[in-house]
Amino acid sequence: MARGLVNATSVPLETESRTAVQIKLMGAYSSSFASGPPSKASTSPASKAPPDSTPNRTQRAHCWEARDVFFRCLDHNNIIDSITDHDLARKQCGREEVAFGENCASSWVHYFKKRRVMEHKRSETIEKLRAGGAQPLPGGGSAVSRGPPN
Repeated sequence: MARGLVNATSVPLETESRTAVQIKLMGAYSSSFASGPPSKASTSPASKAPPDSTPNRTQRAHCWEARDVFFRCLDHNNIIDSITDHDLARKQCGREEVAFGENCASSWVHYFKKRRVMEHKRSETIEKLRAGGAQPLPGGGSAVSRGPPN
């Protein structure tokens, strides 16, 4: 690695493993992750990557596409939590779930499923706050406040 380069946390790259740097870059340049998925690489035959390698751009794109197809199926069938409602999700979206598992590392699959539930709960909470008179914070933040005290 080149001397003098630093990563997002200002730590010289010479002190980090190549895999750690790749994982940080994957999260930094991905628009689909707030903080990046777990670092376990895909072991599926479709990915053609060694088990301990970081997925390349094409493999990540296939994973995200399979995730999106699976989540559209869940949306169509009004299933939010495919972990808790596993039997129903498998019955309604089994093919899509299999493709999702084949194109993504199992740790990514679990991460995305949990994130889906968390984002749904977050949206519900924000809607409840807005219905109760809450207003967005100044500066374009996504959090809401009840406004100034009276």
